[in-house]
Amino acid sequence: MTTRLPAEWEEQDGVLLAWPHEGSDWRPILAAVEPVYANIAREISKFETVLITAPDPAAVREQLAGAGAVMERVRLFPMDSNDTWARDFGPMTILENGEPILLDFGFNGWGLKFAADLDNLITRRLAEAGAFRAPLRTVGMILEGGSIESDGCGTILTTSACLLSSNRNPNLSRKALETELSALFGAGRILWLENGFLSGDDTDAHVDTLARLCPGDTIVHMACDDAEDGHYQAISAMIEELQGFRTREGKPYRLIPLPWPQARFDEENRRLPATYANFLVINGAVLVPTYRDKCDEAALRAVGEAFPGRSVTGIDCIPLIQQHGSLHCVTMQLPKGTISF
Repeated sequence: MTTRLPAEWEEQDGVLLAWPHEGSDWRPILAAVEPVYANIAREISKFETVLITAPDPAAVREQLAGAGAVMERVRLFPMDSNDTWARDFGPMTILENGEPILLDFGFNGWGLKFAADLDNLITRRLAEAGAFRAPLRTVGMILEGGSIESDGCGTILTTSACLLSSNRNPNLSRKALETELSALFGAGRILWLENGFLSGDDTDAHVDTLARLCPGDTIVHMACDDAEDGHYQAISAMIEELQGFRTREGKPYRLIPLPWPQARFDEENRRLPATYANFLVINGAVLVPTYRDKCDEAALRAVGEAFPGRSVTGIDCIPLIQQHGSLHCVTMQLPKGTISF
């Protein structure tokens, strides 16, 4: 049997979103963040299906129609949630002998930091509601979608700070984790980043905030050019690691740096994790977070360089980083063959 974790840029049926609501941490800025979700859903719906969980689907449907979403590609499911970070509680899809299988990993609020009891049930409840045609398989370990990157050909990129966190899988050593990832995803090799972080990030350095595998043995990554910034040394050390990585053929990766946006802070003067690496690849397009920053256009060009032939669209994600995540964090792609139409 062959097992493979497809790359994000492979063909998709759709993308999963969980809508922000009054019962979530979004409540104080709900009026600002809902339009961001509507914009994301609208752009996805131009190319593929959007699956959305929400406590009040009727209200969400009205917002999406007003935002210009392609409504025949929108599917809404009445469902409560603790929060809305679908990347980390949504299903991860593998291909077994070419057939999709949805894996439902445990989600414990990024190492027991936040309540996650409702979020941890969403994938199963969607399956029970008939959202999926691919079978669902429960996996008895903690793993978040934002913590790993796949090139679709047996290479996984991750960070030791996250995967080796003591509150996720304390019974698994690095070697044991490699064995598990190899068995679950058919991974022939794991590339570990030992450096790199973002202040304000609750995930213990999810790789999708720092460096992303892209087609053609390319890695797009954050780069800090301000020696006075507190991230400078860690990001520079991460880039050195990336420069030392080799492809399966033993060649250096093509590295494309992303600019460093100006520092953003919340009302209590805590730094927020603004990162251009948190983009989403969909059929025919890439959606890139922007931050009303002078670097936004350069970031869009850099991502476009990694994905020739795809349109590149910026989404204003200033409201998203108020809750310490960005565009990729709130989405989970569902590869071809997974959704019930």
